[in-house]
Amino acid sequence: MSVSVLRNLLCWVMVILYPLSLAAADTGSAIVHSNGGVWVNGTEVADSTTVFPGDVLETKPGFVANLDAEGSSVLIQGESIVKFQGNSLTLEHGKVSVGTSTAMNVNVNCLKVEPISNERTQYDVTDVSGKVEVAANKNDVKITLTGALRKASSESGSSDSATVHEGQRATRDESTACGVAPRPGGASTTPLNTKWLEIGGGAGAGVLVLCLLLCKGSGPSNVSPSQP
Repeated sequence: MSVSVLRNLLCWVMVILYPLSLAAADTGSAIVHSNGGVWVNGTEVADSTTVFPGDVLETKPGFVANLDAEGSSVLIQGESIVKFQGNSLTLEHGKVSVGTSTAMNVNVNCLKVEPISNERTQYDVTDVSGKVEVAANKNDVKITLTGALRKASSESGSSDSATVHEGQRATRDESTACGVAPRPGGASTTPLNTKWLEIGGGAGAGVLVLCLLLCKGSGPSNVSPSQP
């Protein structure tokens, strides 16, 4: 009887856990492997960790991170800031090397870099000092404008996309292509830095208020001294 009960219990556990595993697989998560020097959402991680869409990864100088997602693998070079979006990446700064059979794309401001086919494609995207460079290492990729800029380009009759063939490179000036000032090279925008900026701003405001109160309290009196 005990063996039968145990068998039934295991069956029910598998029935419950199997749908949960399928749901987890649909979340678009990925695994990040590193040997240190990698931050996820402002917190340093080591060895392997799971990331989800919306997570921000930052690599310190001299360190790299390997991102393994379903059908894709990404090498994130040192001094890079990348936002993971499931089957796409947003490159804030640095360089990524993508190998994908699921058409994983990389976005840099208004520019989108994506494989032309679902065949295994390998390409690099670099964004340093406002210069976006795309290298097609295996199979072709295309660069397209996104959002309002794509609509404006189509209305003006100009082409909003360009193909980078295997073995070729293409460069785009971010400020010219997107109509915005380039982001400062190497500037970190991680939640950790934002938190310290907010703390510093609050402390500065407190010091200013205290200074005003002390100065006001130490000012000359408006009451004239009494006469003998």
